[in-house]
Amino acid sequence: MSVSVLQRPTLVLNRSWQPVAVSTVARSLVKVWNASARIVDPLSFQQYDWDDWMQLAPEEGDLVIRTQWMQLRVPEVIALTRYDRMPVKIVAFSRRNVFKRDHFTCQYCGCRPGSEELTIDHIVPRSRGGVSSWTNCVLACIDCNSRKSNRTPEQAGMPLRKQPTRPHWNPLYAPHGVRIQSWSKFVSEAYWTVELGD
Repeated sequence: MSVSVLQRPTLVLNRSWQPVAVSTVARSLVKVWNASARIVDPLSFQQYDWDDWMQLAPEEGDLVIRTQWMQLRVPEVIALTRYDRMPVKIVAFSRRNVFKRDHFTCQYCGCRPGSEELTIDHIVPRSRGGVSSWTNCVLACIDCNSRKSNRTPEQAGMPLRKQPTRPHWNPLYAPHGVRIQSWSKFVSEAYWTVELGD
């Protein structure tokens, strides 16, 4: 059994099928075993309890957990059976999350050169008292960051494409770094355009 398969992310929905968390495959299977969640087939939206899921034969190309006695398909989405609230979660300010919030796009010129060619720019430069925060940091390509230099966008004549804000929590901000295509059926399209990974 591969440890990496057990650590893969699983989208967790509440009882109303709203995304509330991202868990590991191992934790998700424990929830299904304890009957506190059911596995959701993202193609048919059919729900499976532990016994039903164990009976499903893996199809070619499916990720599986292999034991001496069986092969178990790896779940991508589970729905909790009793939890129907939306948790209040705050997105941590981090380099990775700024990249996700800004969609890997320079907030000055709009280019998407790739993460290696993007930097975090302080709107009010640190030398002028600017802090590292959601409202003062944006992505900038190397050219725009050099051109703006130690000035504000107004002083440099480089207006921002949009004002930066703290993003609302979404499962895509959870630290997992793997893109699961089937999640697009459960997560808002506005968030799904965010690329995962650094």
